[in-house]
Amino acid sequence: MNTQQVADRLVALCRQGEIQKAMEELYADGIVSIEPDHAPTKSATGKKAVFEKGKQFASMIEARHGGSFSDPIVGGRYFSVAMMLDATFKGQGRMKFVFMRLKTARS
Repeated sequence: MNTQQVADRLVALCRQGEIQKAMEELYADGIVSIEPDHAPTKSATGKKAVFEKGKQFASMIEARHGGSFSDPIVGGRYFSVAMMLDATFKGQGRMKFVFMRLKTARS
């Protein structure tokens, strides 16, 4: 797959609610997921650790109210996707998170 195809596949799966499938299919074994110091989850390295981080984040959600995934912006071997999550978090109330993901496509 070229970069555009990887980006399009990721967004399509995420929009269908198939985020786990997207991770299994498209993430490299050595993926690095970096979070800021104030994030509710910590940075993780490796597919298994990133999967576990995703499960931890999902366990903090009391109710989902919506979300969206932008069309990807592709430049060379890289692409970005903006993601928004509107959810009520356990003990924290309702919040909207906006994420930007920068990915490197497979060679």
